[in-house]
Amino acid sequence: MIATYKSRDNFFFFMLDDLDLIEKIDKSGMLDTVANFPDHIVKANKLAEDISMPEREMNGIVVSGMGGSAISGDIVKEWLRDRIDVPLIVNRDYDLPKWVGEDTLAIFLSYSGNTEETLSSFMHGIKRKALCIAISSGGKLERLCKEKDVPHIKIPSGFQPRAATAFLLFPTIRIIQKAKAIDEKAEDEIKETIDVCRKISKNNKKNVPTHDNLAKSIATEICSTFPHIYGWRYYVPIARRWRTQINENSKMLARFDEVPECNHNDIVGWTKHREISSISSCILLKGGDEPDRIAERYNFMEEVFKDAGAKVIEVHAMGKGLLSRMISLMYMGDFVSCYLAILRKVDPTPVDVITKLKERLAKI
Repeated sequence: MIATYKSRDNFFFFMLDDLDLIEKIDKSGMLDTVANFPDHIVKANKLAEDISMPEREMNGIVVSGMGGSAISGDIVKEWLRDRIDVPLIVNRDYDLPKWVGEDTLAIFLSYSGNTEETLSSFMHGIKRKALCIAISSGGKLERLCKEKDVPHIKIPSGFQPRAATAFLLFPTIRIIQKAKAIDEKAEDEIKETIDVCRKISKNNKKNVPTHDNLAKSIATEICSTFPHIYGWRYYVPIARRWRTQINENSKMLARFDEVPECNHNDIVGWTKHREISSISSCILLKGGDEPDRIAERYNFMEEVFKDAGAKVIEVHAMGKGLLSRMISLMYMGDFVSCYLAILRKVDPTPVDVITKLKERLAKI
């Protein structure tokens, strides 16, 4: 994992090396949870072993979920982009697209099991007689699965949904494997992903000092900025993940965009008036597999961002397989978002405003 910087701020370094301060701010231990992600993959990879899938020709796969649950669908969709023979879409809504029916594999992800949009789309899947399967830690979704005789994979409780990605992502991969939609080569990719994530965890834990800790270094760079995260193709959902993790863990505004689409609009916004651009950071996620024309687009973007006064940070993936490259970039962002929270002196875990919204909706 490599990052390159336009400049470096040393002001915040001492905060991230104060373990007592980290303990006081990170009251719920989000950093420890993030550090344990490789072990979560190992456990999650076994959860779908006993699930049996009927052999059926499929016209498509739809993965329904919201927030920290839905990102697993985004990752699977791009990971399988060039190796799956049927469409795979991610559904973030109360219902399902019209084409979903008896020949569709419908996977429903809700960490709590109580996400109202996912519960609603699940009932639509039942009515359409889709091949339904659900993943949750319990809740209404588990109860509905028992009532409707639908396969359900129960995952560990006690996590924030965004910290349970391994338990939602890897069982989803297993389900698609069992449906014969992908080959057995996925096994090797998963093993490599675990190995790569163990290295990232070892090098970015809270007891590793900032000068040796890439995630801490990136956090110090972007703490006082407005982050803009960019990714190409397979790494667009990873850019989204960086943004949402910064939103929820760091309690900061951030945005993401995708290459090459952003070259037809976003880059123009950087060329006039520097009120926002001069306090921005641009994080370019690179997998090392970008075609020449995409690589040149990145070079041009970097020139534009620097001319606009923004900090530019490149973060490079680890691993040979696509899954490990995607997850390595995602995992680094998870660490960065937690260290940003520490620098901002906010507990990464609570998301009070989301709780307030759910309480309001419960009254309707």
